[in-house]
Amino acid sequence: MPNDPDALTADALAFLAERHLASLTTLRADGSPHVVPVGFSYDPDARLVRIITFASSVKVANARRGGRAAVSQVDGGRWLTLEGTASATDDPERVALAVAGYAARYRRPGERDDRVAIEIAVDRVLGRA
Repeated sequence: MPNDPDALTADALAFLAERHLASLTTLRADGSPHVVPVGFSYDPDARLVRIITFASSVKVANARRGGRAAVSQVDGGRWLTLEGTASATDDPERVALAVAGYAARYRRPGERDDRVAIEIAVDRVLGRA
């Protein structure tokens, strides 16, 4: 698989739209990895991974520092890892995009007053799908 996010094949994009959970890896302040299961959506036009979560989570604290992050999805021999710079936002429009992406791929999430979105600006793709 090419490393260029703009070179994702139709099969890779279809794989990223199928209902699969993934692991999100962010970096703690001490540089150690924090790995958790997540649902996510991928916007190939914006080259953004979007993950909904709550404001007090460790992954949000890690994303707010702006370091590298990766989300990895595996299904048998098919796998993709999307890497880039992470950020967290409580901007209502951006959170709504993350909720819509999650709802389209998984199910409509319940309401939360403390919902935020983690966004990963994808600049590298690894894998085989």
